[in-house]
Amino acid sequence: MKCFERLVMHHIKSSLPSSLDPYQFAYRSNRSTDDAISTVLHSALTHLDKKDTYVRMLFVDFSSAFNTIIPQQLIHKLDSLGLSTSLCNWLLDFLTGRPQAVRVGSNTSSITTLNTGAPQGCVLSPLLFTLLTHDCTPEHTSNLFVKFADDTTVVGLISNNDESHYRSEVSRLASWCKHNNLSLNTDKTKEIVVDFRRTHTLHTPLSINGTAVERVSSTKFLGVHVTEDLSWSTNSASLARKANQRLYFLRKLRRAGTPTPIMTTFYRGAIESILTSCFTVWYGACTASCRRTLQRIVRAAEKIVGTSLPSLQDLYSSRLTRKALRLAGDPSHPLHSFFSLLPSGRRLRSLGARTSRLRDSPIHQAVRMLNSLPALPPIPILPTAHTLSSS
Repeated sequence: MKCFERLVMHHIKSSLPSSLDPYQFAYRSNRSTDDAISTVLHSALTHLDKKDTYVRMLFVDFSSAFNTIIPQQLIHKLDSLGLSTSLCNWLLDFLTGRPQAVRVGSNTSSITTLNTGAPQGCVLSPLLFTLLTHDCTPEHTSNLFVKFADDTTVVGLISNNDESHYRSEVSRLASWCKHNNLSLNTDKTKEIVVDFRRTHTLHTPLSINGTAVERVSSTKFLGVHVTEDLSWSTNSASLARKANQRLYFLRKLRRAGTPTPIMTTFYRGAIESILTSCFTVWYGACTASCRRTLQRIVRAAEKIVGTSLPSLQDLYSSRLTRKALRLAGDPSHPLHSFFSLLPSGRRLRSLGARTSRLRDSPIHQAVRMLNSLPALPPIPILPTAHTLSSS
């Protein structure tokens, strides 16, 4: 059945228009969590580079998002996207009338027929959810909705202490969720206020459906710790703790006489993958002290394995270069416009910044990285990425 679902998924993708929300980063080719986080950070830092500004970030949590899909409502949206009637009818039949029972040991419950939600583990479920939420977009240009599947972040760019557009946007989001049978989990929804002004007023708490949203100084966003001062010490410390714990297993492998190539493979899969998680987002802006702490873990692994390993700086440079070329070659990407060639075609146009925070942001670092090369590599022109990937 999964093979057939993949065929249906590819058929859906080939039928989708180019007008899909570009800020949905999940299940799309040439998109990743790095891109979603970089988009949020660049929007926030660019706004904070201006005077008398601050940013409110709302990290929305849905309760059982995939289980609350109403098939008839989804089919109506798919029809509006131009999918054929026969395909819509097949999907409606696929999602409704699904028998389900629970078995515990030798005991089996009675069968219940489900007519809501998308099946767990289904190849089509993530794709269908992203299509259900494609029309969940901001009304005001001072707000941004960044989505990665069911992870939604509302970025409010506040100027002159005027939060009216941000608050109305959050109310509008709550109404949209109610209309689409999505339940906002206010208890798990968090808000961060980023305000670098020397004299800032007390920020009024945000409420959703009469319940106050908890304001926090740090939260985890797509696997990365984001703090109200937009520093990366908390994130670096968390990664260092995890990586240090994995060194124990690397030592066990050495004591067992494991060959060096196998230990190297283990290091890259279990330790380096942690140290470089969403690497291009935060490494360029973290402090020298944090970098030294993380690099010490690499050196410790080198002593255990008995061979040289790539330094974090080298990995960062190579990955940031690849990312910059990828963004520069994808006109459909929300960050593509920041990679503009000069008339000579040999360099990218530099991005202005008033503060070091913005200069150290991922996009500014990526542009500088390409411009620092002896010659600008050929920029690969990627196919339009409005369709969703199969991953």
